[in-house]
Formats: sequence, C-alpha cells, structure tokens
Amino acid sequence: MKNILLPTDFSENAKNAIDYAMHFFKHELCTFYILNVQKASHYTSDDLMVAPANTSIHQSVISDAKKKLDILIKKLQEQHPQENYTFKSITDYDTFTDAIKQAVRSKNIDLIMMGTNGATGANEIVFGSNTLNVIRKIDCPVIAIPQGYQFKELKTVLYTIDYNDYFNQDGIEPLLDTVQKHKASLRILKIKEDETVTIADFDDKKHMKEFFKGINHTFHSIINVPTALAIASFIQIMNVDMTAMFIQRETFLDRFFNGSETSKISYGTRVPLLIMHTN
Repeated sequence: MKNILLPTDFSENAKNAIDYAMHFFKHELCTFYILNVQKASHYTSDDLMVAPANTSIHQSVISDAKKKLDILIKKLQEQHPQENYTFKSITDYDTFTDAIKQAVRSKNIDLIMMGTNGATGANEIVFGSNTLNVIRKIDCPVIAIPQGYQFKELKTVLYTIDYNDYFNQDGIEPLLDTVQKHKASLRILKIKEDETVTIADFDDKKHMKEFFKGINHTFHSIINVPTALAIASFIQIMNVDMTAMFIQRETFLDRFFNGSETSKISYGTRVPLLIMHTN
C-alpha cells in the first residue's frame, strides 16, 4: 500500500492536483492523506470577532478546515467508488513546510503530489514558494502538477541527468514504479557541457542499460544548451508526459526552475515533474 500526501488550500490548482492523483494511482491500493495547513498570521481581528465566545481562533479555524476536508473526501469517495482508496484528513496550524515534514514522518508518506502555482516572487513565476520549499527542504519524492494540467496516460517519461551527475539507483524507486505501472517508455537525457565522452560516462550508460533492461528506454544527450531550454525543447520534440530528475545540488535546482544568468530562460513546465532525492 502506498501512502500519498495531498496538500490542499481548496484552490482550483490544488483540486486539479488531487484529481490528477486519483487517475495516476488508478487500480492501486492507496491511502491518501489530504492536508490543509492554516497559518495564524493569516487571521485578523475580524476572524476573532466572528468566532464563538467559547472557542479560540485556533479551534474555529481548524474546525472550518475539517468541515471542508470532510466535504472534499466525501466527494472523492463518491467519484471513485470502484477504487481501493482510503482517504484521511489532516489539519495543521503551522508553517507549511513544517506541517508537510511532520506529516511525512508521522504517516510514513511515500510521495507528495501537489500543484505548482502560488508564486509570490519574481523568481518563482512557475513554481510557487510552497512547492519550491517542499522540493528543497523535504526529503520525500514530489510530483508537481502544472496548473490546469489534465491527466492523460503516461506514454513517455523523461529522466534528466545533470552534466555533473551520474546515475545512482538510490532513491530511484518512484521513477521505476511510475514507468512500470503505466507501461511507459523512458527517455534518459544527459545534459552535457561539451562532446567529451569519459570512461565514467561509458560506465554510467552501461549501468543504466542493465538497470532499465526490462523497460523500453533510449539514451540522449544535449550539449552546451541551458538546462531549462534543453528540457523544455526535449519535452516538445519527444511528446513527453512526465519529467523526472534528482535534486542533488541547489545550482541544478536554480538552473532548472529559474534559468541561468546568461540565458535568462525559466522553465515553464508543460507536464508533471517528479522530483527525487538520493537516500
């Protein structure tokens, strides 16, 4: 059984990510933990005025969130009666990242699935601050769903490797599970600084060929092209349905999401993105 965390602020973007999850895990035995996080700083004296005299603002806010989660869960149960899905709600009154971290630890979460938007700063136009913080700070695989993206069968998954990295099977299970479950083809893209092929490159390819031998896969490389542009172009050319990568260094993360200082290209994600972390 998989334990999946679905954060929600009850926005259309969050609802869309939850809908994607329902289709993505079709026919699997899953427990979905639907989490709503409230921050005390979001509430004003007006909220205190409307709260019943015998309740605290904390209790009032949490109670309202629980009611919304109950309604959402009932709707999901009605929409997917044939699936082996269990739904559980979590409400928290904390910072978003701390609430996610606590849920991942206490509920033994295998994967977080969430929407991408909610940006508040110029450097977070595509991926909102909450999503970026989860990717950066939470040691758990994440699938980020672009705003408005509708589920379609995964036929092609792109696994991208940065030019300074080599294949490491530690933490690769979410990618392996995804490709095998959906019987998708795997495209492995190495982004390189130049055309030099080292012994390490050769061994790396040999290792991947053996590891993915049961999966339809191909190898590709793009040379001397900014990371964001290389990935975006490959997605269009190869009709990719999901992108996957390991985030091992802050520099790769920044190049991927925000582009480099020289290219000024930011990654406008067209498809869901699977982020993995090394164990």
